[in-house]
Amino acid sequence: MIEQPVIVGGREISAAAIAAEAQHHPAPDAEAAWTAAAQALAVRQLLLDEAERLGLEAGELIDANGQTLTEDDARIEALLRREVHTPEADEATCRRFYDRQTERFTSPPLAEAAHILIAADPADDFAMGLAVGDARTLIRQLEADPSVFAELARARSACPSREQGGNLGQVQPGQMVKPFEEALFALPENTLNTSPVKTRFGAHIIRSGRRAEGRTLPFEAVHQTIADYLEEASYRRAAAQYVSILAEQGGVSGVTLGGADGVMVQ
Repeated sequence: MIEQPVIVGGREISAAAIAAEAQHHPAPDAEAAWTAAAQALAVRQLLLDEAERLGLEAGELIDANGQTLTEDDARIEALLRREVHTPEADEATCRRFYDRQTERFTSPPLAEAAHILIAADPADDFAMGLAVGDARTLIRQLEADPSVFAELARARSACPSREQGGNLGQVQPGQMVKPFEEALFALPENTLNTSPVKTRFGAHIIRSGRRAEGRTLPFEAVHQTIADYLEEASYRRAAAQYVSILAEQGGVSGVTLGGADGVMVQ
């Protein structure tokens, strides 16, 4: 893998330094890890150069979480505290965010579920037809005697849940394949679905249990969480913009730092 030299302010960041830094940047492949490391070191050098230009001292060697900082990290911290300022998120701003993103503060609905799976390949019309026919026969048995559901699941289901009589426990949206999930949450409590549900696994007989509808947390319970999130997001945007300005002034080549929402020192 041949990489362009990374130059910051006329000085090259060595390939050895980038390779060492890459170990701290998990990535899907070596090239992505190299790029992330080069970006991080370029940003770090830009900030250190600016701290040097401004004559900033290291100051406190402890960060906000009580962790010990190196001298360089402390100088970067001092620089960012001096140069990057963002407003506090007031109550009105937090309230607008809450009103627009209410679903983020709503717990998902839960439904107890049990099923019997008659396995079939959906690409095989004949096999799926047989599975649906078998499922319909079992549904008629269950309509006549609901108490045999667990027995039929243990005898006929192709799902490992057969060992629990077909019981899947509590299910929430996103945990099951879509056709199964849609059928389950359309059912009232303690109800057998009267038609087989086809999925990529085969034909399902679904029975719902108890339900718990989603609950939205009140604004007061999440106000501080929202404020912290908005202030952190605002700070990261402002810091990225500041780094972008330094990059334009100091000159960076061999790596792209991105725009206002680009790479930021960690």
